[in-house]
Amino acid sequence: MAQPSYSAEPVNTGPEADPGRELGQLRRAMESRGTIDLARGILMAAFAISPEDAWSALVMTSQNTNTKLNRLARQVVDSAGGDPLPKGVQKQLSVAIAKLATAGGAPAAAPSQDTADVGGDGSANR
Repeated sequence: MAQPSYSAEPVNTGPEADPGRELGQLRRAMESRGTIDLARGILMAAFAISPEDAWSALVMTSQNTNTKLNRLARQVVDSAGGDPLPKGVQKQLSVAIAKLATAGGAPAAAPSQDTADVGGDGSANR
């Protein structure tokens, strides 16, 4: 499976590529990668989903809330530490998880109370 791209900006590798710009993009991607991976792990543990599904849930939620992926990942990580997720993010994340459960062939059961509110009550623990 291909590795997910962490940069929202395309990396131009053609002959007209600006090495300084490309270096900046790569640095931003590396800085946000750890946070994104932590957020994926939190979703994997909270919802018992695969790494690919956690990535898809983050991407869907990012797109549906018009939130940069690294900012969304930071919100998810912060929610594991006690900060509540914004209500819109919480709702869209639940929708994304439900869609993935349906697409995976599993019945689209409503998330349990403790996982439906990842960050909503300040915790992502079961």
